[in-house]
Formats: sequence, structure tokens, C-alpha cells
Amino acid sequence: MRIAILSGGNGWHVRDLQRAAAAQGHDASPIDFRRVHAALPNQRTSLDAYDGVIVRTMPPGSLEQVVFRMDVLHRLEGKGRYVLNPPLALETCVDKYLACARLDAAGLPVPPTLACQDVDSALAAFDQLGGDVVIKPLFGSEGRGMVRIADAETAWRAFRTLERLQSVLYLQKFIPHPGWDLRAFVIGGHVLAAMRRYAHNDWRTNVAQGGRAEQVSLTAVEERLTLAAARAVGTPIAGIDLLPSSAGDYYVLEVNAVPGWRALAQATSIDVASAVIRYMSDLRS
Repeated sequence: MRIAILSGGNGWHVRDLQRAAAAQGHDASPIDFRRVHAALPNQRTSLDAYDGVIVRTMPPGSLEQVVFRMDVLHRLEGKGRYVLNPPLALETCVDKYLACARLDAAGLPVPPTLACQDVDSALAAFDQLGGDVVIKPLFGSEGRGMVRIADAETAWRAFRTLERLQSVLYLQKFIPHPGWDLRAFVIGGHVLAAMRRYAHNDWRTNVAQGGRAEQVSLTAVEERLTLAAARAVGTPIAGIDLLPSSAGDYYVLEVNAVPGWRALAQATSIDVASAVIRYMSDLRS
């Protein structure tokens, strides 16, 4: 099986997938997303020679470039190629508002959230959400760009800056938590592994931001919530973040459709890359 790994380079996850693919008798090649092209007539793309595609990143680009990349993935899927994750799932999860809306529509618990485009609406949302919010970039991962604000003057300055940058102002109520959250890795409708991530001198628990991880087994309730979140956004492979509240229940904080697993593999000793390659191979058989 020939597999294209769409990426922006040859990072750790790409190399791990290549290792796992080679061990199972497959050929996996990193392809720079920015070099993908397509031609008409006959709907040809530069990825047609591959049996399947694993999307490992969506490099920064203009709206036109990002839309074109997704168009190519849709065309590949239409030709019967296997794309992980499917383009519709990628489009949903790359947009925090849309992903959160899908989770909410499925009846899953999400933090109180308000998205807007102007300072006045953001300030009203700040008050409505209790004067303690987390501002998140609509597109982003690993906790980068998130800011917690609990001061009205700071809020005005931040909102004004984002408005000038023509950014969407995406605010979520800050949820007090015990200093940890859960990250579960879902593949093919089951939980492959899970870890508890502890914050390190910060309210963010992301390992990329200095957090610490340890292996855990999910309870039946946690597992049902995790799998329901993956179904709600259509992700066969996903990293699901569950945030405990002070009341003891959980919020679905995020569904990552291009999940990393380096910290998870280290915490659990599970070969995640091999599971991903095996899942794609099983789709073809």
C-alpha cells in the first residue's frame, strides 16, 4: 500500500508513521501540502498515485490556498482514496466554533461559548460569561495563542487588537478545574489509549506547554462521552479533550482531527503510529 503523509516537513510524527508503515510492508512518503496540485480534465491530482492519505498538518496559507487543499482532498475521497481524517471532519475540527457547535448540537456538554466580530459584542460576552474567559484563536492547537482574561480593561485592549486584525473573537467561560484534564485517542470507534495531563505552573494542561502526562483507563462514562464526541464531528481518528468541572462532571473541550501522540506514546508505551497504519490498511481490505 502506498500512503502519502501530508505534512509541512519531516517531523517526528511523519517519521513515526514511516517506521510503522515499513514494519507492516507499506510505503509511506511525506508530501508537502504546499506542493499539491491538480489538473483538469480527468480530475488528476498529484496524489493520485497513492492508495491513501494521512493528513498530519494544515500549513498556514491564504483562504484560497486552504480551500484548494481541501478541494483536492474531497476529489481524492470521491475517487475512492482513503483520507484520514476525511475532509469534512478536517473542515469541522480546524474551526473551533464549528466543532463546538456540532458537539452542542449532539447534546454534548461544552463550555459556555460566544463568538463575535466586534469589541462591543465581545465586552458584552465577557460580562455574560462571568468576567473570566479564555480567548482562543479560531484556528490553533497545542494551547498556542490562548489567553485567560479576568480584567475588563485588559479584555477591552485584547478585543480591540483582535478586531483590528479582523479576527473572530472566540470566548469561552473559564472552567475552574483540579489542574488536569483527559486526552483520549480514538481510532475506528474505540479508545486506543488515554492520559491525564497535569498543568505545570499554568492553567493550561497541554504537554506542549509544559504539562505532565500519565496513563489512565477511562471510566465507562468518560469513554461514552469520548466516542460520542468523535462521532459528532465525524472523525475516525481523533484526540478528544475532556475537562473536569468542580461539580465532578466533564466538558468536551476540543476534538483534534490531526492529533499528536508523542506524549501519549511515552505515557502509555502504546505504538499509536502502528495502530493508525493498521487502521488504514484494514479500510482497504
